[in-house]
Amino acid sequence: MLGFLVRLLPFWVREPLLIVVGSVFGVRIMYLAVHDHDKAAAGIGTVFLVFTAIRVAGVVRAVRARRNRGSAPVQGPVPAGAAPHPGPVVQANAAPERAVAEKGVPARAVPEAAPQQAAPEKEPNWWLQALAAVAVFAAIGAALWLVPDRLTSADSTPKAASCASGETEAPPKAYRENPRAVTGDELCEALNRPDLAQLLGTPGEIADTASGSNGTAPLTDEKVALPEAKVTFDTYSVNLSATYNHLTTAQYVKLMKFGDEQDVRTLTVLGRPAVLSSDHTMKIEISLGGGVTGGTGGPVEQGPLARTLTVALDREDRGGHYDITVWSESGALPDDSRLSAIAEKVIPAIPERSARQDAGN
Repeated sequence: MLGFLVRLLPFWVREPLLIVVGSVFGVRIMYLAVHDHDKAAAGIGTVFLVFTAIRVAGVVRAVRARRNRGSAPVQGPVPAGAAPHPGPVVQANAAPERAVAEKGVPARAVPEAAPQQAAPEKEPNWWLQALAAVAVFAAIGAALWLVPDRLTSADSTPKAASCASGETEAPPKAYRENPRAVTGDELCEALNRPDLAQLLGTPGEIADTASGSNGTAPLTDEKVALPEAKVTFDTYSVNLSATYNHLTTAQYVKLMKFGDEQDVRTLTVLGRPAVLSSDHTMKIEISLGGGVTGGTGGPVEQGPLARTLTVALDREDRGGHYDITVWSESGALPDDSRLSAIAEKVIPAIPERSARQDAGN
């Protein structure tokens, strides 16, 4: 369909159009072929350039033919019934001159009849058509050249991940029975701050993933709400959770003495009791290889060390706490002051609800 429409265009519009399109695409494809070392693209670009060269040669021949036709002498029209060759025409024109001479009248006294020529048809200005076609399709070619690069550069700019919990069901019953409990989405919105990477000491990094979940604390028969949120960067991963139980921070510190937590240090954050501790994460490998039994899981191994800041839900420390945990695949950890800075920014952004005592926990 496109080829049929192109053939309908006048010669001095069609040929410049094909020359512009062929040259733009040919040069662009050759540039990409050289940049990407692609032999197939180089062959396609060569075809476009050869096609364009043939069109240019055709236009040059047409211009020369038009110039030669314009410089040829114009002859008068041949009278009706006269022979096509010039001999008889000269004889027919000479007869009136002899008749006038026999009567004694000078031949010059008889005016010669001017040959009547048909008015030439006014042809369109083919130079103007050609220049207009070149200008229009040069603009199109420039757009085809520049716009993909700009779109590619715009698309290549990484964007920070947004919170997407993926939760399609309503939160468990523990969230409805505890009015203080927030959801994983709300924790994710509070944690996924634009300045989180700067607070971690890695400015310039952009969040790769951000998610939230509505879980419950283990060994509580799903009676204690435990929402969580996680944001990952190239260097660090950050996890934020909220536990809505009656365990105070002082009691939690006593329990740490019987666990594997290392480097325990108490402090105050936002006027609330808090404690810093370290523990190893767990590393689980899952094999998705085929076989009779399908995928198999490897043993649970010890993962990299993680640093956790636990902060009470309120200044009175009536029970429950927030946990901010940071770790990295390399095992490197940020300074403790950075965890405190994160808590001072993130915790105030978490929605606060009525502090009614939880029932049944």
